[in-house]
Amino acid sequence: QLQLVESGGGLVQPGGSLRLSCAASGFPFYYYAIGWFRQAPGKERELVSCISSEYGSTYYADSVKGRFTVSRDNAKATVFLQMNSLKPEDTATYYCASFTEYNCPTNALDAWGQGTLVTVSS
Repeated sequence: QLQLVESGGGLVQPGGSLRLSCAASGFPFYYYAIGWFRQAPGKERELVSCISSEYGSTYYADSVKGRFTVSRDNAKATVFLQMNSLKPEDTATYYCASFTEYNCPTNALDAWGQGTLVTVSS
């Protein structure tokens, strides 16, 4: 059974850092691109970043470029999102999801994690 589990969220002050993890199981992780999405209260869910499976190509939303870094460890079936210089507007529930192919971003998504809450506040 395909499963994704996020961890690493929490409360952090503006300017601080957090590292999110997305642990995958139940499918050949190394074949698929993985994305990080977020949804703030009252807002639509948006793609923050993703990483392809083949060459580790990455994508970042303009709002997080230069501050967030996505990486993956195929041996551990885990994707990470290092978030630096956090801002209050980064406050949201963060979800990881698998795409249905090796590349991203695309509109074809498969499994989703349960989400982890990130709160940036002083």
